[in-house]
Parts: sequence; structure tokens; C-alpha cells
Amino acid sequence: MHVQEWLETVPAVAVYALVGVVIGLESLGIPLPGEIILVSSALLASQHGDIDPVVLGACATAGAIIGDSIGYAIGRKGGRPMLAWLGAKFPRHFSEAHIATAERSFQKWGMWAVFFGRFVALLRIFAGPLAGVLRMPYWKFLIANVLGGIVWAGGTTAVIYYVGIVAESWLKRFSWLGLVAAVLIGVISMLVLKRKAKKAAPEPVVAAD
Repeated sequence: MHVQEWLETVPAVAVYALVGVVIGLESLGIPLPGEIILVSSALLASQHGDIDPVVLGACATAGAIIGDSIGYAIGRKGGRPMLAWLGAKFPRHFSEAHIATAERSFQKWGMWAVFFGRFVALLRIFAGPLAGVLRMPYWKFLIANVLGGIVWAGGTTAVIYYVGIVAESWLKRFSWLGLVAAVLIGVISMLVLKRKAKKAAPEPVVAAD
């Protein structure tokens, strides 16, 4: 089946729900490919007339904000024992070294760690729960959470959507080759944003003997 014909078979409501749920669960603290889902869905919206990019961006933003808020509440209630439990369940993502690095980021940058954490995969799953564990004032967390969710989710949707529009002629002419090219352009755009976010993150502190 031609790529364009296959795209037309995907129900819009299913895309909205998938994006909101996956990003929400990732923001809550469960390691899931939220960014990949968002990029793929935004590209899909550019080629699928039934998918509204504004609604898609709103669902992604809502999932990010709500998921982070739930993660904050869980972290505040569960405390450090919860981090130990997550380390046992997801040792690759919640290792002691990763937790220590994220904690130093929060201690130095505070609410900005929540904001810029949206653009860094590791901090994205840590932001909510760790902010709760460290007892960050909720009003600070909420401001950073909302602004970060809007900029990351809305910005990613807009950038990838317009990349897909520009690449539409390629998709029609070259099918999967055009799709791959569009995805690569979108990923490069996101890597630029990530690099800027990482420049704002603190360098690891080496403890003295």
C-alpha cells in the first residue's frame, strides 16, 4: 500500500489519545518513547488531513503537564523509597548515578531543571517525581511544568508539522524515501533544541575524597 493511502487509514482520535497517554506516562516517570511518538504523530498530521496539529499539540501539552503533576504528587508522597523501588524496576533509567546527576541539577537550577528537563530524555522522566521527592514548592514546579510542557510539546509539534508540509512533494514522489528524509530533518531540529537545553544544564560535580 502506498504510504499516503496508509496514512489516511489512521483514525485521528487514536493518534490524539496515543500521544496524550504515552507522553503523560513518560512524564509521570515511566520510561517510554514520548518524543518519538510526538515527532511521528506531528509528521503524520502534516500528511493526514483529518489530524489537526493544534489539537495534537494540545493533547501532547496536556499529557505532559498532567503526567508531570501526577509524578510530582507520587514523588512527594513516596519519597526516596520510591526512587529505590524505581531503581530496582528500571535500573537502566533510575540507577543511583542517574538519580544523583538529576538531583544535582535540581539543587543547582531549581525550577529551571523542570523546564529544560523537557528537552532531555533522562530529566524528562525524572522531573516530576524528583521535584516531589526534593519538596520543591508546588507553585514553582507548576510554573516550570506548564511553560516547559507548552514549549516542548507545542514547539515540537509545530516544527515537525511544518517540516512535513515542506516535504509533502517528496512524500508523493518518492514515498518512503521522502518520509525518511522528513523524519531526519525533524530529528535534527530537535537535536538542536536539546543541545541548547544541555548547555543550560549543570556539569556533574565530582565529590572530593
